[in-house]
Amino acid sequence: MKTVYDVAVVGAGPYGLSTAAHLLGQGLRVAVFGRTLEMWREHMPGGMLLRSHWWATNLSDPRHAYGFARFFAESQWDRVYPLPIEAFIDYAFLLTLEDGRDVESEAVVMAVGLYYYANRPEPYASIPDGLVSHSFEHRDFRRFAGRDVIVIGGGQSGIEFAALLHEAGAAVQVVSRRPINWLPPDRTETRGALARLLAPDAGIAPGWVNWVWDRRPYLFYRFPQSWKDRYNASYPPGANDWLRTRVLGKIALHEGRTVANVDVANGRVAATLSDGGRLSADHVLLATGYRVNINRLPMLHASLRAELMTDGANPILNHWFESSIPGLYFVGVTSLRAFGPLYRFVAGCGAAARRVASAIARRGVGRTRTAPRRLDVASAVD
Repeated sequence: MKTVYDVAVVGAGPYGLSTAAHLLGQGLRVAVFGRTLEMWREHMPGGMLLRSHWWATNLSDPRHAYGFARFFAESQWDRVYPLPIEAFIDYAFLLTLEDGRDVESEAVVMAVGLYYYANRPEPYASIPDGLVSHSFEHRDFRRFAGRDVIVIGGGQSGIEFAALLHEAGAAVQVVSRRPINWLPPDRTETRGALARLLAPDAGIAPGWVNWVWDRRPYLFYRFPQSWKDRYNASYPPGANDWLRTRVLGKIALHEGRTVANVDVANGRVAATLSDGGRLSADHVLLATGYRVNINRLPMLHASLRAELMTDGANPILNHWFESSIPGLYFVGVTSLRAFGPLYRFVAGCGAAARRVASAIARRGVGRTRTAPRRLDVASAVD
């Protein structure tokens, strides 16, 4: 006999946990499938610091009872900026999840995060796996001590991972297609009234536009898709100011350049840059971000993917985060193209959770407890 739930949440990161909390608050029977904070625990390096402030990194629950402020009051962690990733993991590691089993539900919320969307651009596809990797594959950089590493990417991840590699004993070179956008020093705790008026605090970063996305988290959806695509594409990557002293003068930065060609010889990678320069290394680390492509989600049955309406491998969503298949929702980075950059960050998990839980409750899910339509989503998430 199959277990029947009202809602199944696929993914146990900040978006999955927050959505589950709000669904439970609606009185629904909820199952969460996934390994709690797996991406944070197993695919981000120790010593990493969070770009966002702690107050912009709260998980969400209906009673606002489990915010970071309470965690600080009840733990040994201090309120500091930047916050160590270990503090966030300790804070968010809250739920015991269902194990893999065959279940049915009236609604499914896909909160799969970044894991399946790692972007591995050309020309790196031809490099053997042992010589190239994506940044999400590493929890500990100590194995690179004494080795030459090329980091591809000049955003926060690329620059911070380059610093961590250097501090682990590697010789590091960074190749960034744009000049590195060093963010100004953080002055959140010292800014005066005028500064806050000119650029109010917001979860993504100070500024009136980001403040609007915070306070009106569904407004972005209403703009034409062509405008949204231009806005998302122009959203600038940046590296926090507190990385400067860990990078400048210690790591070779090749800014405004790309890798035109790569070869492998004698167990090493030889890269030719767009300006004709040549680099040689033992390993290439791709800090090249993530690109949504639902065809990479193994837990979605092929027949379900075929039925989904998509645009550029992104699911087409309505203003409730619901796909073209009634009862199937996507939150987090998968919803970014439709709902904007807020949902690239933990700061967006509350807005998404509230919206989806409200939509599912309004549909009457769980009221009759009748046999639901089956949505073919795999019973376990690896």
